[in-house]
Amino acid sequence: MFCLLKFLPVSLKARKAVLIVILYSSVIAVLQAQTLYFPPVNSDNWATVSPASLGYCMDRVEALYDMLEKENSKAFILLKDGRIVLEKYFDGFGPDSVWYWASAGKSLTAFLVGLAVQEGKIDLDLPVSGYIGTGWTSAPSEKENLITVRNQLTMTTGLDDTQGDRDCTDPECLRYLQDAGTRWAYHNAPYTLLDKVMESATGQGISIFALQRLRQTTGITGTYVKLGFNNVFQQTQEYGTVWPIDAQQR
Repeated sequence: MFCLLKFLPVSLKARKAVLIVILYSSVIAVLQAQTLYFPPVNSDNWATVSPASLGYCMDRVEALYDMLEKENSKAFILLKDGRIVLEKYFDGFGPDSVWYWASAGKSLTAFLVGLAVQEGKIDLDLPVSGYIGTGWTSAPSEKENLITVRNQLTMTTGLDDTQGDRDCTDPECLRYLQDAGTRWAYHNAPYTLLDKVMESATGQGISIFALQRLRQTTGITGTYVKLGFNNVFQQTQEYGTVWPIDAQQR
């Protein structure tokens, strides 16, 4: 912080005033960080805070719930510093209901890939074919070898998403369109194949990898479930739920 002194006003009084503001802001930031709450991983208890105590307009809460129900919401939860302020479920859904993450699961997959990188098991800039073998696409080999794990994560594989089933992970569905890194497209299939990259690099199915790295530290429950070509994460909030693993340990 004191390296900023040379950028402060010349006047000693002005410098003192600015430093007081900086110190005050730093103290507030530390105090705020100390109030953050993280629920225990060995219990389904979660601390709450009253919305009224936060100055919320309580007469508007029901209108919010009505709007959420009209939009076919299943669950709504609002946190303040980690504590539950509002929690509401709809259409028979509840806190212990199993739910699929859909494309939100891509964030979890990316996080797991990041852990594998941190452990030295994946190099983002190596070709995908170095992990899952050649011929995983129908692109010419020199074009297929341009596609790296980073391209998978950033959806810049250059594979054709403009026709056919964009979820299909069969080689005949993964056709060359442009060189990797030159075109972005929201293309499920190449991203789904990150599961195979993970399995090859770590020697574990992605569900097992997630279980071993995240369950004890976060309490997360769930598994990746094969739905057609997609591998979709499904989760329940209930602590202690058995993490099902399929025959391929995926």
